[in-house]
Amino acid sequence: MPLQQLLEHLQKLAEKALTLWDVPEDATVRLINVSENATYLVEAPGGYRSILRIHRENYHTRRAIECELAWLDALGAEKVVITPGYYRGRNGDPIQQERIDGLPDPRFMVLFHFVAGTAPDETGDMRDGFEELGVIAARCHEHAMHWERPEPFERLTWDVEAVFGAEPTWGDWRDAPEVTDEVKDALEEVERTIRSRLASYGKAPERYNLIHADMRLANLLIDDNGTRLIDFDDCGFGWFMYDFAAAISFIEDSPQIPALKEAWLKGYRSVRDLPEADEAEIDTFIMLRRMALLAWIGSHIEAPEPQALAPGFAATTARLGQQWLETVR
Repeated sequence: MPLQQLLEHLQKLAEKALTLWDVPEDATVRLINVSENATYLVEAPGGYRSILRIHRENYHTRRAIECELAWLDALGAEKVVITPGYYRGRNGDPIQQERIDGLPDPRFMVLFHFVAGTAPDETGDMRDGFEELGVIAARCHEHAMHWERPEPFERLTWDVEAVFGAEPTWGDWRDAPEVTDEVKDALEEVERTIRSRLASYGKAPERYNLIHADMRLANLLIDDNGTRLIDFDDCGFGWFMYDFAAAISFIEDSPQIPALKEAWLKGYRSVRDLPEADEAEIDTFIMLRRMALLAWIGSHIEAPEPQALAPGFAATTARLGQQWLETVR
């Protein structure tokens, strides 16, 4: 379905779904972001605001969303990091489901509390923000290692097979725009090397566990009450150091990256020990994430953001990969 047609249906679904929660009758919904999910700002006269997330079909099961909310609850209750709250529907369930004519299947939905605050400035010196990201990542990782998860616990996996396997979560990077034969040949070698290094690195629980997987500055909101970490939609099982790689999504070629990595590591080590062997593999995770993003652009090319990112992305990924290979040979 063309994106514009899909968004028209989702707008109607969002408007219809408001009755599932105890929100003001005169509330309106406005699309503010579309990626894996469609996200809407819900507003009403008198100052009411909340955030409605309509889940993409066939991306998460109900149980997976329940597990996401369980981790949000645990992180907040144990004061690991301030997380966004959510509303229960009129039936007492935080996860609602609704359908509308024009869409083949019903969609899962969650209504989150509106989180006031501003994201750190990404146009200037980002070192302070990345140091704070490192602190928050380390706190979340420590919590993941000791938290008794509800069973069955179901979330996405961000490992080599999820990126390069037979059924990759975001598609095959080879299908992305501008993957020429030259780019493909270069990235085939990068993929082989990533596979080899991470097979040796292993999945010990102090390295591989539950992670946020999208811990960018855009997902931090700061106000007088502190810093909130938002958007846990991609949280799942992966390597802890992948959280740094995700933090620099789409800017992996920036000259700031070495300084941002140093700041992130400083913050991280202020909370949790990090062996040199783990630090040494961070660049491998940067390349794993970069190739996952290349695949994401290809599988989401109907949306405005991937369309804007696509020109030159494959060639830059190949160049970054060749530079990385030179450092690990």
